[in-house]
Amino acid sequence: MITVVKPLNLSIILCLLPFLSFAAEKKKPEAGPLLTLDRIYVKKEFASKSYSLKWLEPGQGYVRLEKSKETKDAQDILQYDSATGKKKILVAAKALIPKDAKKPIKVGGYTFTKDLAKVLIYTNSKRVWRRNTRGDYWVLDRASGKLQKLGGKAKPSTLMFAKFSPANDDLVAYVREKNVYVEDLKSGKIRALTKRSSDTVINGTFDWVYEEELGLRDGYRWSPDGKSIAYWQLDEDGVREMHMIDNVSGYYPKVITFRYPKTGETNAKGRVGVVSLDTGNTIWMKVPGDMRNHYIARMDWAENSNELMIQQLNRLQNTNRVMLANAHSGGVKTIFTDRDDAWVEVRFGFTKWIDDGKRFTFVSERDGWRHVYLVSRDGKTVQRITSGKYDVTRVLAVDEKSRWLYFIASPDNPAQRFLYRIGLDGKGLKRLSPANQAGSHSYNISPDAQWAVHSFSSFAAPPASNFIKLAAHKTVRELESNKGLREKLSKLKQPATEFFQVKISDDVEVDAYAMLPPDLDKTKKYPLLVYVYGEPAGQTVVDRWGGSGGMWHRMLAQQGYIVMSFDNRGTTAPRGNAWRKCVYRQVGILAAEDQAAAVKQVLKDRPYIDAKRVGVWGWSGGGSMTLNAMFKFPDLYHSGISIAPVPNQRLYDTIYQERYMGLPKDNTEGYKNGSPITYAKQLKGNLLLIHGTADDNVHYQGMEKLINELIAHNKKFEMLSYPNRTHSIREGKNTALHLRTEMTDFLKNNLPIDPR
Repeated sequence: MITVVKPLNLSIILCLLPFLSFAAEKKKPEAGPLLTLDRIYVKKEFASKSYSLKWLEPGQGYVRLEKSKETKDAQDILQYDSATGKKKILVAAKALIPKDAKKPIKVGGYTFTKDLAKVLIYTNSKRVWRRNTRGDYWVLDRASGKLQKLGGKAKPSTLMFAKFSPANDDLVAYVREKNVYVEDLKSGKIRALTKRSSDTVINGTFDWVYEEELGLRDGYRWSPDGKSIAYWQLDEDGVREMHMIDNVSGYYPKVITFRYPKTGETNAKGRVGVVSLDTGNTIWMKVPGDMRNHYIARMDWAENSNELMIQQLNRLQNTNRVMLANAHSGGVKTIFTDRDDAWVEVRFGFTKWIDDGKRFTFVSERDGWRHVYLVSRDGKTVQRITSGKYDVTRVLAVDEKSRWLYFIASPDNPAQRFLYRIGLDGKGLKRLSPANQAGSHSYNISPDAQWAVHSFSSFAAPPASNFIKLAAHKTVRELESNKGLREKLSKLKQPATEFFQVKISDDVEVDAYAMLPPDLDKTKKYPLLVYVYGEPAGQTVVDRWGGSGGMWHRMLAQQGYIVMSFDNRGTTAPRGNAWRKCVYRQVGILAAEDQAAAVKQVLKDRPYIDAKRVGVWGWSGGGSMTLNAMFKFPDLYHSGISIAPVPNQRLYDTIYQERYMGLPKDNTEGYKNGSPITYAKQLKGNLLLIHGTADDNVHYQGMEKLINELIAHNKKFEMLSYPNRTHSIREGKNTALHLRTEMTDFLKNNLPIDPR
């Protein structure tokens, strides 16, 4: 089945009510129908706008940052009434000017106390691995106007995750240089609640691999009564060091060192403690098992101040034990266990206590599909809420009062996403997202599940956001239409887009999309560029707005390329447990075969694609898949761009690679056959390798090992190193434009639009 999305025109755009505004705008000079790198990456003509907010307590509405009308180059914090949209200034920018300063604090984040009397301001943030999670914190007392900086004599930008006590607004906890502190706002007294016994110990935050692969950054939790704090402690002693060289920041090279556990190597020890604010003593939770070969993947208070809920994964990550831990004695009891023959997922989990802590929600794939369950506190009763042959891709909220669960799913089309509601008793399933809006819907739901920000986009239409009454999905007001962008897009020469399926064997079809040149002539031959990811951490065939990367693909299609992407087996597509996990212990093997089979089939189905001009490109896991394509199928793919790949799976981290491949000692052949470097000697086509030298995620080391292997077999290739850039290759002046220029030129030279 083929779905054709025709090029946008203004009449279609104006039908996308209620997202669009009819406000008249002054005419701007026509920019022309053709895309250029300059328009996309320098002028950023096609950047979409979003609408961000922070919910307050039920009944208080929400707050957001907006440009100050009174203070130049600053922002006020405004409070909005959810029902009416009326707004007022809650914190004026001028209130955030420190003593002896001329300008207000630049607000990077903020949190209010429940009564809105105080606000915690995050500023001067610095990057820690992928996110800016350390910086400076200030507290403003709104009544008195007192503005005070936290941390005493702490070095600039060293505080992390500051939070008010839930029981005392004059106490704030935070992490500083890998210890947990509490500060009394009245007295100014600062107490260290933890003390590192060595330089390898981390309290209240995480090492590289926990953050990257388990999504953990903030590593402590206030108890509901504010009398204690539960926190993670990691000890990296025994974890081997990784070194990167910064050659550009000074006259002499600088060595950057951090601990990184590669597959099969030693992990950090992880445990959870509860420290009393009264005594300063920590009670360690007696979680069973070797601390280096288990992961404490989730931890929080279990709806009271006496017990913690802990989720512990074994090293193979095929068993998740849910435990209740006594915060006073440290004793633990396993109440629920989730198992899988391949791996269990914690990334999509949603644990919400209901009925005064008697039951909690839990997401599991135990019946072959990802569904939501209600589990009793003792674990003896497990009740399924959602059911059927579809996956819940994300749980958003529980309206306990009305007994509704809100979640995202797409039973009929893996490329799309819609909001559904179902009763906690498993009855009354209903799709709430509008039936006439095919694409991807996302929601930011209020704490009481009464209101939401609804955002919708599709492959052809940029995001539009409105404010809705959730239960009825009734639009209250428009928030952001991106009208200017839509009008600009309507003037472009647009490629036609198809979503379709490719049958690669008797019982396997893969999802795909194609972007076709606007003036496609089926009597001619066109080059094909395949955009690939293909690993278990992502999905490329999604009907949503693609941002600047999608615009680059549109530009190529305008110039005469056919751009396609395929979701092979093993991607995160919502097609069931068997689909996603059939690649267990063979990452890079089955996926590469599926991708090649899909390309071969479209070459048969579409004679206007030139089989002699087939290219492939991808980033990270997609970079690895590009290498596997070029090396394993050298007569099918003729040119490839591989960005930040993992040429040898043994070089990547424990949590990610072992989750999908098992331990190296138990799957030697799988690691070898899934690693592109094994087949580098088979390269025939044109290959461009790109990597940032400061990539702490996928190390530059892997590229150098691959280069050595290619040299050993006298293989020609091109390479481009970006000094001191990380995995995203976005740091530094002009980087994005330079990167895309190099990629575009490589394609023009090696995958020409016109056959030579």
